[in-house]
Amino acid sequence: MYTLVLGLLLIFLKYFQVAPVADWAWWWVLSPLAVTAVWWAWADASGYTKRKAMEKIDQRKLDRINRQKQAMGTAARKRR
Repeated sequence: MYTLVLGLLLIFLKYFQVAPVADWAWWWVLSPLAVTAVWWAWADASGYTKRKAMEKIDQRKLDRINRQKQAMGTAARKRR
């Protein structure tokens, strides 16, 4: 995500002729976008994206269960 923001920022600076980016070649300016595309392709192909989504869902489920236990007064107690 950072490389996408960096790429968009560099395009903005190149388009509006802000120095020193205005003097750079376009392939330097567009290279962060290529890195972003490679990252997204790898993340989707390796299952990284799906794994992170599942971890987020599992954490939300666990948080919801803990909130319900606390509301019922049956939250886990500390061991003595």
